[in-house]
Amino acid sequence: MGKVYLVGAGPGAADLITVRGARILGMADVVLHDALIEPELLALCGQARLVAVGKRCGRHATAQHFINKQLVDCARRHAVVVRLKGGDPMLFGRADEEMRALEAAGIEFDVVPGITAAIASAALLRRSLTLRGVARSVAFATRSRAPESDEIRAQVEADSLVYYMGRDSADAIAAELIAHGKPAHTPVAIVEACSTPRERHTSMTLDQMAAGAARAWFDPAQPSLLLIGEAFRALLEAGLSPEVRQALQAGRLAA
Repeated sequence: MGKVYLVGAGPGAADLITVRGARILGMADVVLHDALIEPELLALCGQARLVAVGKRCGRHATAQHFINKQLVDCARRHAVVVRLKGGDPMLFGRADEEMRALEAAGIEFDVVPGITAAIASAALLRRSLTLRGVARSVAFATRSRAPESDEIRAQVEADSLVYYMGRDSADAIAAELIAHGKPAHTPVAIVEACSTPRERHTSMTLDQMAAGAARAWFDPAQPSLLLIGEAFRALLEAGLSPEVRQALQAGRLAA
């Protein structure tokens, strides 16, 4: 039996993977990797057999049960198997299912954390997710499948709210948050392809996102993140005229 490593690749840039993650990639016999892993990261494991098992919204994807089976099969044939996941394996990465499959097969595994996209995006924006007197709580979320559930109410209560995989439902996310009490003028920062040469970002208000402003801006080929909350107001106001900025600060106008 070999050993499986669930390695966090980080947000994209090859030099943002951990030292431990890079070292294990250099030892790997086979690497099962997500779709969004940058080529520069895969170059760190040039000796390994590469197997693409990623999932992309709206595209053909490898079923999770088949990924689990591949991990088990590879561990029975190779000494070092890496499951390379974007960001951190333990956040929206289906890591639990893979770990339970490995446990059931009696295969040893280890988890190597990675920098998740929310933290990397906050660094790119130069805006902390927490801010004294403004943001004391942070929630990482995906869109709830039940708009009236407690999940939505909990997300509304978070001072800083980060949505993963929210590109295709950004309008609906904003509308649901407003309907459950989030102020319509709440700032939203959107980051695409964080830490890669393609990275870019924009800002808008929650009601603008509900009206389709984000949909018009997105590049559907790039991964994106929605960061919502007063901690990002300075980004929103930076490009506004003094009159509009003053009105926003007084709470009289939604950008």
